[in-house]
Amino acid sequence: MLDIKKISRQSELNELKQQYFNQSTAPLDGMWHFGFVSMSDHFGFYERDKLVGYCCINGDGYLLQYYLAPVAKTNSDELFNLIAEGKSSVSDKINGAFVSTAEPEYMSLSLDNSESFKVNALMYHQNEHPLSSSFPCIEMTLATQDQLTELVEFASEAIGAPKEWLTGYYGNLIQRQELWTYRKDGYVVAAGECRRFDEYQTGYADLGIIVAHNERGKGLATHILRFLIQYANSDGLTVICSTESANTAAKKAISKAGLVSKNRIVQFDFK
Repeated sequence: MLDIKKISRQSELNELKQQYFNQSTAPLDGMWHFGFVSMSDHFGFYERDKLVGYCCINGDGYLLQYYLAPVAKTNSDELFNLIAEGKSSVSDKINGAFVSTAEPEYMSLSLDNSESFKVNALMYHQNEHPLSSSFPCIEMTLATQDQLTELVEFASEAIGAPKEWLTGYYGNLIQRQELWTYRKDGYVVAAGECRRFDEYQTGYADLGIIVAHNERGKGLATHILRFLIQYANSDGLTVICSTESANTAAKKAISKAGLVSKNRIVQFDFK
């Protein structure tokens, strides 16, 4: 008999989440799994009060993670189908799932229940051969707390993100020394993120960049990525990053920086 209960403290899932990340064939995207997932509802799967699996669902009714441990006696296919069809106590309306191709079992189950699917983002990782240390690299500086308002204004104008969210997000990155800036004539024209993982994928750094509108198309993004790659590598970390599938300019810059993409994040819409 399987019971499904909402999880109030995500720390209860630490062991299962470790298993979840271990079974992936490549590192998973940091923004999805440590940003979007942390803001989503989690549900635990219990057999005789023992936690044997979980799933999480965002506010739009899409699954973001699904995992059932090998020790579980429940049939994973049948459980997933019940959830996807809205026949479980998780939710009566599941619209679909976001899945990385580095999660073969979860992806297969989503395919079985899908009516349509499309590529949402490309996942990149560092090539086997690190960048030459002699490659000319721009100089960036770590952001400081007194620059927070300036950086929030810059990012809000560049990508249209809400200032309230940016204030918390950038404030945390600055505190962790993970946000870098590049200036031109005294003004911030680009920002680069080199995010470390506190758990599960501790050997990797997840990169992100924002370039001002009037500085795009000049190769600046590639130079910033190369700086961040060398910085991460000097700290013993391998880099990963991702970009939306429609962002041609970003894909070009990332490839020029020496990163390769062999996995995708796919959006499945269920029947």
